[in-house]
Amino acid sequence: MSSTTSLAGRASIAARLITLSLAAALALAGCSGSAPGGSASVPSDPSQVKGDLNIVVSSAAGSDAGFKAVNEAFTAKYPNVKVNFSAVPNENYNQTRTSRLTAGSIDLVVANPRELPSYVPAANEGDDARLADAGGWVDLTGQPFMSKFTPTVLDQIKYKGKNYTVPTGLSYYSGLTYNKKIFADNNLKIPTTWDEFIALCDALKAKGITPISIGGKDTAGVIMLSIVQSLFPTAANKQDLAKGLYGYTVKLNEGQQLEVLKKTQQVYTYGQANFAGSNYSQMTADFLTGKAAMISDGTWNVGALRGANKVDFGYFPLPASNTAADNVSLGGKVELSLGVPSNAKNIPAAMAWLQVFADNYNTFNAQAGFAPSQTGATGDAFYTDIAAYTKTFQPAWDTIWIANTKAGQAAARPFNWEAVTPMGSGDAQAAANAAEKDWEAGK
Repeated sequence: MSSTTSLAGRASIAARLITLSLAAALALAGCSGSAPGGSASVPSDPSQVKGDLNIVVSSAAGSDAGFKAVNEAFTAKYPNVKVNFSAVPNENYNQTRTSRLTAGSIDLVVANPRELPSYVPAANEGDDARLADAGGWVDLTGQPFMSKFTPTVLDQIKYKGKNYTVPTGLSYYSGLTYNKKIFADNNLKIPTTWDEFIALCDALKAKGITPISIGGKDTAGVIMLSIVQSLFPTAANKQDLAKGLYGYTVKLNEGQQLEVLKKTQQVYTYGQANFAGSNYSQMTADFLTGKAAMISDGTWNVGALRGANKVDFGYFPLPASNTAADNVSLGGKVELSLGVPSNAKNIPAAMAWLQVFADNYNTFNAQAGFAPSQTGATGDAFYTDIAAYTKTFQPAWDTIWIANTKAGQAAARPFNWEAVTPMGSGDAQAAANAAEKDWEAGK
């Protein structure tokens, strides 16, 4: 799984939006010695690339294997460097990242500086963005290795016109991975509307097949993101929703906003028993062993599913609208963008590693299984199968939404899926009412 965002799985997708504490940001900024962004380059003399190189990423089987393959290529070219690669479980990643950034013991790490829309108060700016403003990230704009990446992808991750990070790929996660054999054996077709989807789940349930395996500890929030994608299908729709919430002209406990949680609650009824306690590995195992026809997942898991070689699988958008045209696009994001902190102890090796990564991108992505972030790079055939859903890139909700730090926790997403049974103890209306109350508290 991955970065951003996400409530979205890389795992706990909610862990995908990763930020530093302000204390870490200030510590880094104080050590950087440059603003608004240090600069560096790949050493022309390979003998100058030496010492320890510390890399910290959030863990997922596919990308971990891809990074290790790049590390092997790097050490073959630069034998005087010792690569210390740490793939940290998602539940521990934020804390690890913050403490090590503060200590200056990371040379490469996942970063995501984001510009605030005009309607969001400046107090809600993320710490990665504050860090970029203070010169805490090395400016990678114009580096020769950046030219290997697709320009439109680089545009997606620019901060105030500059690139501080390298994109490892793209992921889509507003859909469901499905077992093609189970669908064929039961004469089921990919649903294109909400009513068709409910009928499909009911048909599976009637046959004693778990319709959807859900990783309550990791991917339950992906279902909410999927439903938002259908009910607010374009970037403009999502921006209008966010603007309306910040302007207090839209309420979380009525209209389409309430519908998000009501449909989330209904999808939860098709999950396996006690899924709230299930993790990503258990969810995936249910799918690979044929216990479940579908999993709530993102395309970042393609490499791992392909490597298991147990199930012929496909992917389709969760159709939460009864207007089929609203369900034709998958919401996505740029995955695991890597940045170099300005207080890193081995910036020359970090820059050299990024060059090797760019040169060996196909080697990385053969394991990671992302939609490629490089022009002309080889991608899994899976992405050809879902091309109709990705021909127009649509950002997922969690790449647009910026939480109000003054609001209560129930409105952090702001759709309060964690409070909906069995993740929580209430129904959709109660969860939405709690979210609205906490949102109003942030005025």
